[in-house]
Amino acid sequence: MTQHIYLTILLPLLGFLVNGIFGPKIKNEKLIGIIGSGSIGLSFIISVISFFETLNLPVDKRQTIVTLFPWINVGNLNINFSYQVDQLSLVMALLVTGVGFIIHVYSIGYMHGDKAFWRFFSYLNLFIFAMMNLILADNFVLLFLGWEGVGLCSYLLIGFWYDRKFEKSTTADAGKKAFIVNRIGDFGFLVGMFLIFMTFGSLNFNDVFNRASIFNVSEGVFSLIAISLFIGATGKSAQIPLFVWLPDAMAGPTPVSALIHAATMVTAGVYMVARCSVLFASAPAVLIVVAVIGILTAIVAASIGLVQNDIKKVLAYSTISQLGYMFLGLGAGAFGAGIFHVMTHAFFKALLFLGAGSVIHAMHEEQDIQRYGGLKKFMPVTSKTFIIAALAISGIPPLSGFFSKDEILWYTYANGLWFLWVIGVITAMLTAFYMFRLYTLTFEGKSRFGSDKHPHESPKVMTIPLIILAVLSVIGGLIGIPEIFSGEHGNRFHNWLSPIFKQAERKMIIFGTHSHFEEIALMTISVVGAAAAIWFARHIYLNRPSIAENLSRKFRLTYNLLLNKYFVDEAYDYTIVNPIVKGSTSFLWKIADNKIIDGTVNGLAKVVAIISVYSRKLQTGLAQFYAIIMVLGITLALFWIILSR
Repeated sequence: MTQHIYLTILLPLLGFLVNGIFGPKIKNEKLIGIIGSGSIGLSFIISVISFFETLNLPVDKRQTIVTLFPWINVGNLNINFSYQVDQLSLVMALLVTGVGFIIHVYSIGYMHGDKAFWRFFSYLNLFIFAMMNLILADNFVLLFLGWEGVGLCSYLLIGFWYDRKFEKSTTADAGKKAFIVNRIGDFGFLVGMFLIFMTFGSLNFNDVFNRASIFNVSEGVFSLIAISLFIGATGKSAQIPLFVWLPDAMAGPTPVSALIHAATMVTAGVYMVARCSVLFASAPAVLIVVAVIGILTAIVAASIGLVQNDIKKVLAYSTISQLGYMFLGLGAGAFGAGIFHVMTHAFFKALLFLGAGSVIHAMHEEQDIQRYGGLKKFMPVTSKTFIIAALAISGIPPLSGFFSKDEILWYTYANGLWFLWVIGVITAMLTAFYMFRLYTLTFEGKSRFGSDKHPHESPKVMTIPLIILAVLSVIGGLIGIPEIFSGEHGNRFHNWLSPIFKQAERKMIIFGTHSHFEEIALMTISVVGAAAAIWFARHIYLNRPSIAENLSRKFRLTYNLLLNKYFVDEAYDYTIVNPIVKGSTSFLWKIADNKIIDGTVNGLAKVVAIISVYSRKLQTGLAQFYAIIMVLGITLALFWIILSR
């Protein structure tokens, strides 16, 4: 089945085409949902079979290249339309198709009655198609095709309800913002691809990475390549300074938020950096940049999440913060730990978003957590699964988030970045606090909604996916148990991915050895800190809400700064967006377009018109006049010939 891995890509494309072409004529929502979900479910089954086939192969033979056809052959550039099946691509394929299938099934209930039900599922299928191309590509060009594809699909899905208002604009504007911001990052990615081809003469992964290991290339060249690729990653994975599009992505339907934030688009940058690990390991200065940008993004986003009141906005900033954690792991050289957090995050973040969608569905589109309260008795399944996800993202053992987050923190400390470890622990405490602020204000305490709201539990088509994701959030981290607890077997997840990163690890600087006591002590500090933050959040918002009000009044400037997201959007509007719009309006439109371009075209037309007014007077229609002109012409010609001699 590994040789037929392309089916995991063609099936979502087929679902997109069937629903996209015949969807308007299919009146049965269940049939549309089965077509959309079934295509992803079959892709997941094929991915599972391919995983077990690869697992049974010797370690040195676990990479398979499946070539469909020659694609680009121009000069020295030879690119095939090929897919690469190995340990890393299989992990991502299982995540994208598995979590994607659960979200598709959930969407059948969530999008029930929507006038464009068929269009929604066709877009979701197209999204999975693009993401699968990205993660299975065996070259940078095909990866970039999927990279741009998920950008397009994010625009279509974020702006799906294009006729609805979103904050001060519309959902269409939010989709456009995501598209434009990602184009900025994509420019950096393209520059990185050009530099790779100039340096190594190829864009195929195996050729590039093998040559990067043996070519005598200066660290400066590697740094230029790595920083260019990382600029692309900051766009897709919403890192400073290109993180502003992700909160606005909440304008789309909640299943879209779950798909973008959990398993697909935002993890593309993390995957790309991990795939190019040998290039980044050859540029240690850039790795430090990756780690610093990651941890700064993590703590900035976590601080903003402390005071947000929109349930989806809290989760959006949580996603940005967790992505920062992933880049912290990559920057610390823990590439396997970064991918491990991608996996566990997919489980609990999808669960959080789908749980939020269940709440929004029950509260008739109300998203302000200040107007919730006491929903636990109305929505028992949603509340129980939501608290599991909240505990997992807070890093409470033995849930999945604990293992991946602890591994990132441990590698950060062990590799000499102890100051980043401190910020990481503080970020973990902030995460635990705002997640249980969200849970407490939503599900516990007194009801704060009006009599016009009649909350109820969601249908089984929505709650069963929540239960499945809750189970995965509980047990998903067990495949990455640290070596100090797993004995001779070691960290199974790390062992599975280690062949992918062995070239990079050879170039990494190792900072001595550390004892198990240190690891357990650091682990204890992070867990105790998270537990204390959980207790504090519940104490304030359940028993002493006046404390929160007093703090917000006492630190009003800080509170307003966080509530307004550090005014980053306003700063970008003032320094970048408005000058561009003003320049486009006052100069490019009124002067360059209207006066220069239109003036030139219209001026030429006027010159021709003026010439025509006089030239047409020569056309009198009298044969005698034409004869006189001919005689004059002949006479002048004869005089010219005679005089020239």
